[in-house]
Amino acid sequence: AIMEKRGDWGETVVKIYVEGGGSLEQSCRKGFRTFFEKAGFKGKMPQIVACGSCQSAFERFCFALDNGEKAFLLVDSEEPVAANANPWSHLAQRKDNAWKKPLNATDSQCHLMVQEMENWFLADKKALADFFGKGFQSSALPTIENGVESISKKTVNESLKKATIVSSKGVYGKGAHSFRLLEIIDPVKVTQASPWAKRLIDGLRGEL
Repeated sequence: AIMEKRGDWGETVVKIYVEGGGSLEQSCRKGFRTFFEKAGFKGKMPQIVACGSCQSAFERFCFALDNGEKAFLLVDSEEPVAANANPWSHLAQRKDNAWKKPLNATDSQCHLMVQEMENWFLADKKALADFFGKGFQSSALPTIENGVESISKKTVNESLKKATIVSSKGVYGKGAHSFRLLEIIDPVKVTQASPWAKRLIDGLRGEL
């Protein structure tokens, strides 16, 4: 029989297979761990598995399911997603049906960062300003009255670079800054601005 990894109190550990990391695996794990701790999971944390590419995250998630693990998948959507859309259908369409919902997976195990992790940062402009310091231009960032999920990846990335071009920490770079920002943004602001982020936190809350 397959033995599942168990935590201090005998419960099954939930693992989240995350797109991101690569050479920054440790920073990725730390960033997500801090974000989830601040979201209220301290003491009952999921295990963060930084997988690098989205393809690797999907493959490792599928392998985890086959081994009886309690697993979540968390990847970028890359494009807009309807709030009530099926996440597996979105990924299948995005990947030309190469990513089909595993037979032993549920919809509640699949989660999306819409449209990418950087969209979450726009929900907490104060954290961005505090992090980048002198020279940060908040006015270069798009407004988020309607949330952050409708803002395209191109717009997000261009606006972050414009806002930080003369900042004390230099121009925004995914490798240099993304996971450090993930540590300091406010999960409450993120979930208020991103229904898919709220779905992730609510889904974890139901499992942990």
